[in-house]
Amino acid sequence: MPITLPETLPAFDVLSSEGVMVMGEGRAASQEIRPIRIALLNLMPKKIQTENQFARLIGATPLQIDFHLIRMSEHQTRNTAAEHMEQFYRPFDEIKASGEKFDGLVITGAPIEHMDFEDVTYWDELKEVFEWTQTHVHSTFGVCWGGMAMINYFHGVKKHLLGAKTFGLFRQNNLAPASPYLRGFSDECYIPVSRWTEMKQAEIDAVPALIPLLGSDETGPCLVEDPSHRALYIFNHFEYDTGTLHEELMRDQEAGKPIQIPEHYYPDNNPQMRPVNRWRSHAHLLYGNWINEIYQTTPFRLTDIGA
Repeated sequence: MPITLPETLPAFDVLSSEGVMVMGEGRAASQEIRPIRIALLNLMPKKIQTENQFARLIGATPLQIDFHLIRMSEHQTRNTAAEHMEQFYRPFDEIKASGEKFDGLVITGAPIEHMDFEDVTYWDELKEVFEWTQTHVHSTFGVCWGGMAMINYFHGVKKHLLGAKTFGLFRQNNLAPASPYLRGFSDECYIPVSRWTEMKQAEIDAVPALIPLLGSDETGPCLVEDPSHRALYIFNHFEYDTGTLHEELMRDQEAGKPIQIPEHYYPDNNPQMRPVNRWRSHAHLLYGNWINEIYQTTPFRLTDIGA
């Protein structure tokens, strides 16, 4: 089954060219099927790139996905055309007022790691989002800063500034092979990491409600399940394209920022060589397993979500 997207959304053509099954909204409406409603709260500055990355993973399952894009109500992006935001995104306050519910929600990262959560301009509204998920979303997936913000809000686990950016492709250990979210995972996998902050494994272990799923001796916790809030928190970036770390390196070098070559990423550690993607299959497994868990456990009637 395909993912349902507006035919004018850039991701529609991008994913179609890659062989991902996509369907226009008109065709989807003619099918007598209850699609899985997944929303993306996109906090990243490059909105279109992030849309493509998550739609690619979410749209690769056998289920029909009804995909929605959400933005913070007052925060205005400076990196994506206003016309794109107006055409494809709905502000959270509108979503909340409508009372509509979703089977799944992805909350992305944001390039504001150095800031205290309380200093983020939209922190108060984001706290509203977290509370809203408990009554209007069946399963929430917090990614990188989004995951750090959620685990902090619900459990008080703090993020810690690093002395240098953790940047590269790092091996992760499978800590819970029996977890349905890790079905099909190898004992080890690789994932892109790009952050100036970290969560401490000992602080996560101190919260009985949290279940570590993936982690690394080099980069710390990676994926954590929070059953009490029907949530997953991932602090790294399975959604990244093959060249995303390279683009970040070039961006920072051109801006004159101190940045090291991403570790374990380029063949022979040579930035002139094309990186090899070693995480794509596990990325599809994780998001496919998440969608499958939603499908297996979400109420048939949307109105029953959160009841």
